[in-house]
Amino acid sequence: MSAARSQRWLSPGDVNGFLGLIVDNVSIMAFLATALIGIFGFPADIVFLRMFPGTTMGVLLGNLAYTVMARRLARREGRNDVTAMPLGLDAPTSIGMALLVLGPAFLRFKQGGLDEHAAAIATWQLGMAALVIMGVLKFVLSFFGDLVRRHVPRAGLLGSIAGIALVLMGFLPLIEILKVPVVGFAGLGIVLYALVARARMPLGLPGVLVALVVATALYYGLGSQGLLGNGYHTPAAWQWRIAFPTPTLQWTGGLSTATPYLPLILPFGLLMVVGGINVTESARAAGDDYRTRDILLVEALATLAAGFCGGVAQTTPYIGQPSYKAMGARSGYTLLTGLVVGLGGVLGYLSNLVELLPLSVLAPILVFVAIGITVQAFEATPTRYAAAVVFSFFPAISRMVTIKLSDPTYVSSEHFSALFAAHQNGISELAVITVLGNGFIITSMIWASFLVALIDGRTLRAAVILIFGGALSLFGVIHSVLLDGGIYTPWSLDAPSRFLVWQFAGAYVVLAAVLLLLSAVRPGKSDDANGQGVQPHG
Repeated sequence: MSAARSQRWLSPGDVNGFLGLIVDNVSIMAFLATALIGIFGFPADIVFLRMFPGTTMGVLLGNLAYTVMARRLARREGRNDVTAMPLGLDAPTSIGMALLVLGPAFLRFKQGGLDEHAAAIATWQLGMAALVIMGVLKFVLSFFGDLVRRHVPRAGLLGSIAGIALVLMGFLPLIEILKVPVVGFAGLGIVLYALVARARMPLGLPGVLVALVVATALYYGLGSQGLLGNGYHTPAAWQWRIAFPTPTLQWTGGLSTATPYLPLILPFGLLMVVGGINVTESARAAGDDYRTRDILLVEALATLAAGFCGGVAQTTPYIGQPSYKAMGARSGYTLLTGLVVGLGGVLGYLSNLVELLPLSVLAPILVFVAIGITVQAFEATPTRYAAAVVFSFFPAISRMVTIKLSDPTYVSSEHFSALFAAHQNGISELAVITVLGNGFIITSMIWASFLVALIDGRTLRAAVILIFGGALSLFGVIHSVLLDGGIYTPWSLDAPSRFLVWQFAGAYVVLAAVLLLLSAVRPGKSDDANGQGVQPHG
């Protein structure tokens, strides 16, 4: 009997791998739903009956494709120890979609005069359009992924995503933990104990699963006795929400409204391409030689399928394939995960599970993921570029502050706009924070890339990057002067807004000129052609 014929569909390692992968996916879906429904007041039926089925369809198709790829690789190489590439919803971009795109868009549609249901449908269409745009971008870049990776330094790529992780996946969920500290802190402690300290859990259970069970038991046990005060809410009754993810063209209705969010949407897609390349290299180092282009194409097509069927969150191959391999997982765990998640979106049992998990229970998992992504940004980047990674965090911090300052529960939109427009004594602090936060992912990449070039002594390259940043700021791709972060042509703006545009664009150009002057007059100037020259101190 050949190795391929003897390869089992399910092994004990596949069960452990399934538990880990399913918890990751469900926790992200749960945060997506609870953020939209709990924070922004989004109608639950639109989330569970329109967004979930298509989103889970992407997870189903991607995992099925990766399962087939693993079994083909095993057959081709005559091995039965090939581990499939894990695929699921991407945590940073899914959370970013909820907090930066879908939630704010829903509030904006309502402020524009739409009723709640119409605003929710418009937001859903925008989310679908965003997913299709990301899918198309990933499909195209699948053929040029290595080129992208060569021209954007790792500090820029990892620093920008670490900024998202630190403030959106880390700090904001930490606030949710401390809203119900008895529950959230216990869950966070277990996650840190199991996954950071790497202590073994009873019966070898996944640490995330134990944290969910303990925190949920505390939430309902203490809450039902009135010991959590307003932090406890009675769970919703079980409902069968059957909805099939049928292809639709409704996403075309969201293309125009998605345009202002392109500075967020396009980097989300770019990050997944580079991430896909990295995780494929990781799997190759562990002994499973997948073709990079095939991994990226499956990811892109799964995202496109989800968008066409109503999904709003993109899929990605997960980092950690060697870890699943070490626990004995083969190809059964991805098959199980795809079927359970895909059918859960159709039959509705995932939505019921999500409603049982409050933010205080889910948030510890997100904080851990945030810690892991931020640590990785420093570990995977040479120490000499650590300053560039840190420098790339500042735009993300500004974005987080803007989210809170523009929250209608804190300040009215009219008052916020008035403060934003005031700049009698220079540009107002609120305007600076908002403009710095708009397009923050691309800004982070540019800032880190320019500083990496300086560290390498490549002043000409740094100046070119800065001029590119200035050009992007002219059109609002970064540093948009519109409150919603939209793009524009500078000559279409009113005089005060145009003043801000030229101030920020001019700052990049002036800095580029200053650096070139310094490089020209200093002794022993750098060799910009090969990156050799002045080295960093220490």
